[in-house]
Amino acid sequence: MRVSRDKANKVAHVVTDALASLDEVDFVEDRNTIRLEVRKILEDLLNQEERIDKSARLKIESQKRTILEGSQEWDILYRKYYNEEVKKLGM
Repeated sequence: MRVSRDKANKVAHVVTDALASLDEVDFVEDRNTIRLEVRKILEDLLNQEERIDKSARLKIESQKRTILEGSQEWDILYRKYYNEEVKKLGM
């Protein structure tokens, strides 16, 4: 899933503000450094999810016969291949 830089920044701000509001959390770095790290983590996770999605789709496309996206069979295979890729990454 592609997320714009503005949206990633907005989510990072929300997460950083939520962490700052917790009494149990003390920042060792300034808030901007924390926000940038949150955005980096978010972007890394989204990129990893995109790679998993592409891999699952390629496996479906490599079947001997055409399987239409949106069909029940496609959905079942997508979940199966997606979960296999997640397990490969140890997630």
